[in-house]
Amino acid sequence: GQGAAQVRGRWGGRAGGPGGRAAGSPRSARSSFQQRLSYTTLSDLALALLDGTVFEIVQGLLEIQHLTEKSLYNQRLRLQNEHRVLRQALRQKHQEAQQACRPHSLPVLQAAQQRELEAAEQRIREEQRAMDQKIVLELDRKVADQQSTLEKAGVAGFYVTTNPQELTLQMNLLELIRKLQQRGRQAGKVAL
Repeated sequence: GQGAAQVRGRWGGRAGGPGGRAAGSPRSARSSFQQRLSYTTLSDLALALLDGTVFEIVQGLLEIQHLTEKSLYNQRLRLQNEHRVLRQALRQKHQEAQQACRPHSLPVLQAAQQRELEAAEQRIREEQRAMDQKIVLELDRKVADQQSTLEKAGVAGFYVTTNPQELTLQMNLLELIRKLQQRGRQAGKVAL
């Protein structure tokens, strides 16, 4: 995916990899942390990966993340279904009331129903907004938990942050770890 392309762009090519640019190049000072990893970070990461524990931690965090995302998605889906049922019931109620209404009272009834419909739609929007905020907060909490876990495991580059550039770097580090894990598994299969 796009993340893999970013990882390849940062570490896969000669110019983007550590030591690929001359130390005095104009971009090197600005990009040393934001756009590429330092040699020290890569060395520290390599040391942390040696025993395989970090791979297991990352795999566990990924599984927890997928379960959390699935649960949040299902919660949002349930809310959307509840809203769909509510709208259907309201339409049915309005139709029945209009059919039972005397013609001269119909405009008053329709105006009242329109107000009721608008109030219901407003409540639905507020509930959806609250659900979306809950989802974002839960995902942010999971990210902080992951950062903390990886920091405690001694994985270079990980600590709790909300800085978008730091988060991008951490996502690229995770993608690199996952790629290395996949290559390790493939190499293990070839050796058997």
